[in-house]
Amino acid sequence: MVQQKTGISAGNNAGHITSVRAVKPRPASRKSVQKKHTRFVKDLIREVTGFAPYERRLLELLKNSKDKRARKLAKKRLGTFTRAKAKVDELSNVIAESRRHH
Repeated sequence: MVQQKTGISAGNNAGHITSVRAVKPRPASRKSVQKKHTRFVKDLIREVTGFAPYERRLLELLKNSKDKRARKLAKKRLGTFTRAKAKVDELSNVIAESRRHH
């Protein structure tokens, strides 16, 4: 929320009165939005190549409900905890999907 300036030089809303500009969204704000074609290509690659060895190990840990250990291993392999959480979440969805199909 943008507070309205008062024009007075003291207090919470101090300073010269300005109008809020409408800023165009930057390309970086579209970063996480996945296009249909990109999704298709990624799925195709996953289907052909399968999982990396560390991902197979993560899947095994998740099947044995060792979620914390899985996140820890993923962090060691991927570098950041945010990436690790995303990877574990992705692999959890893979397990859930395979359970739905069987």
